[in-house]
Formats: sequence, structure tokens, C-alpha cells
Amino acid sequence: MGCDMKVIWRGSDKYSLLIDEDEKILEFSESNNRITPMKLLLLSVASCTAMDVVHILKKMKEDVKEVQVEIDGKRREEYPRIYEKIEIRYRIRGDVNEERARRAVELSLSKYCSASNQVSSGGALISWSLEIQE
Repeated sequence: MGCDMKVIWRGSDKYSLLIDEDEKILEFSESNNRITPMKLLLLSVASCTAMDVVHILKKMKEDVKEVQVEIDGKRREEYPRIYEKIEIRYRIRGDVNEERARRAVELSLSKYCSASNQVSSGGALISWSLEIQE
């Protein structure tokens, strides 16, 4: 399939995430709730849509200086504890037309961002807001 990623557990409560054999990118543990697989899922959605929005705005020739994407989710109480609701807040800095920025977000979430489409196909309702700062 072309992607060499692994998760390794070696007897403690720590898990290592590796890409391309030895390149450890992250370590998390069951006793540390700061980073969990479900939080990584949200971060995947946020990074995917951020990349899309930047790319689309640049294609629109908008003068974008910075894009911040904040994300939060509410999970079901029963198992499987999947996300029911996801809120995404976009903060875009630069000389950017608000209508074009909204269009970029809509295109990302509805068409280009595979991660957001994956979670929404599982039933998560995604809402979003946008703030433009010059």
C-alpha cells in the first residue's frame, strides 16, 4: 500500500508511533491523557483542513499570512466512543477576502479533506466558524 507506519507497545503503558521503520514521531501512554488516539484523530482533521485552506487561498491569490485551526470534539458516552460533534475554529490572518475564505473552508470540508470526510461519514456533525484578522 506504500505507507510504512507502526504502533509499538513493549510491555509498559507506553506506545510509540513510527514512520518509515525507525523515525519515532510520537510517544503516548495510557496513564497520560494529554495525547490519545482519539485526540490524534482530531488533529488529523485539523491539519488536513488547514493544509487545504492554505492551498485553496493561495490558488485564489489571497494574501494569507497565517492559518490557525482549533478543533474540539464531543464523544458518545457508550462504546464505541466515536465523535458525535466536532467544532472547528479557523483564524486566518492576512489581507483575505472573507467570502473567499468561507469558500475555501467549505471546499475543504465538503470535498478535499479526506480526514474530515472520514469522521463525518461515521456520523459526526461538523460545525465551523471563521475569523479574519488583518
